[in-house]
Amino acid sequence: MCAVDDNRPVRRNNSGSSSGSSVFIIAAAEGSEVSRRKERERIYGSRPSMATQTTASCTGSTLLQPISEIINLPLDQVNFVACQLFALLMAVWFRLYLHPSKTSPFIRHVVATLLGFYLALFCFGWYSLHFLVQSGLSYSVMVFAGLENMHKYCFIVTLGYLILCQITRVYVFDYGMYSADFTGPMMVITQKITSLAFEIHDGLTKREGQLTPSQKYLAISRMPSLLEYLSYNCNFMGILAGPTCSYNDYMAFIEGTCYEPRHHQENANGKENGKYKQSEPSPKNDVISKLCTCAISLAIYLSLCKLLPVEHSIDNDFVSSTPFYLQVVYLYFAMLALRPKYYFVWTLADAINNAAGFGFNGYNKDGSPRWDLISNLRILDIEFATSFKMFLDNWNIQTALWLKRVCYERCPINPTAATFLLSAMWHGVYPGYYLTFLTGIAMTMAARAVRHNIRPYFLVSDSYKCVYDVITWAWTQVAISYTVVPFVLLAVGPSLKFYRSWYFCLHLLCLLVVLALPVKSRRRQVKEQQDGLQKDGLHGRPDRAQQHR
Repeated sequence: MCAVDDNRPVRRNNSGSSSGSSVFIIAAAEGSEVSRRKERERIYGSRPSMATQTTASCTGSTLLQPISEIINLPLDQVNFVACQLFALLMAVWFRLYLHPSKTSPFIRHVVATLLGFYLALFCFGWYSLHFLVQSGLSYSVMVFAGLENMHKYCFIVTLGYLILCQITRVYVFDYGMYSADFTGPMMVITQKITSLAFEIHDGLTKREGQLTPSQKYLAISRMPSLLEYLSYNCNFMGILAGPTCSYNDYMAFIEGTCYEPRHHQENANGKENGKYKQSEPSPKNDVISKLCTCAISLAIYLSLCKLLPVEHSIDNDFVSSTPFYLQVVYLYFAMLALRPKYYFVWTLADAINNAAGFGFNGYNKDGSPRWDLISNLRILDIEFATSFKMFLDNWNIQTALWLKRVCYERCPINPTAATFLLSAMWHGVYPGYYLTFLTGIAMTMAARAVRHNIRPYFLVSDSYKCVYDVITWAWTQVAISYTVVPFVLLAVGPSLKFYRSWYFCLHLLCLLVVLALPVKSRRRQVKEQQDGLQKDGLHGRPDRAQQHR
């Protein structure tokens, strides 16, 4: 597989992800090479590219080239799917034959790491060396920098190296095209490294009273060895498509303690975990269920992706001849057709981890095991989301948790804007990403204002609440589709063309809503609630004492 496969260029077409950067593996080849090239030039403009110069420098495996030609899909995509299926088989073998009861954590670390490096080499060739360079630089910072500032330096070095690689890949090699996107796995590794740095900082420099319950659970009290560090970053279950996970959860999986009761408030219910005494539940049913979800998602995507391209929404003839309400409907269905490829990739990645025995998250009330500890999405909650926040909370869950832990909870000034900015920088350097996340800030603020000021009037009865839910579902789907169009189109020109065709209506609406319905920041609300509880505590005790007299 090569850095750029000019023989089979496929235009990049995605709507947001973490490990989701690797979703290129199921993008179907569309039309002939000439027609695809003309389409790219029409949308992105004529732009010099080094694609033809780099074709000869392919370094990935060509073993599956015959299969690529038979099924008419680019070799990098075939390699990726093949590696994920191989990882699924290795995960089953890993759980059965390298079970913690049969082998030591050292062996499990070594095998997981070596298999991960093999998959990376098969898919990305020498570009996979970037994974080692990024991990090595960050580990050096952790070891040699002082504990007080280690997490900040590590964050800057890790994210900076990722952005440097993204700039090189996008603007030097293959603007607007899919290729062997080695920066996709680097995005997940960046999440893991930065999370680890903050967790070490919390565990070694802060007292328990300074940490939230979640931070206490995640805090690390010793520096990981180099093997543990590489195993965490580059294990075969998550090297290609993630998802990210906490270091403590990964170590519990390696050491075989992940089935013990846990008290992690974000992801598990401690009461349910301790209620049932099954020592080691089988992930078989959940893995089969997730593989079925993958098959359905892939079938839906391949059936609809060519029929409903998002780019059609900026076609001059379509815009001029189609009523606006039908343009809105078309955009919704185009985005609906795009999402299943993310469902496929993230659900398959989750199934691979579960098959290896990783992802157990306690028990449901009926005693059935839960295998959603590192799940990246909840499909029904996404499709039926009734608020912008609800959609984001159920989409790319592990990335949202990472952003919350390393930015939102720690940024002293405007954490919402800072979180969206970090998300844009992490995703890449295409201008469309920044347009999407700047729009997302406005959407979030407006949605928050509406929820706090209007929603209470609809809670007086179930029928009113139902009407509110239907209206907010429709608005949420339109708002999400409108927001992520630049993420799909990537370039400034096509993105602004789309917004102009809509007269920037939702941008203006958000501005009016925020001005007309101001709302306090969440941190200020929490602080006021805490102050109120403290006052009640101070003034309530004397009253109760007087009542007992």
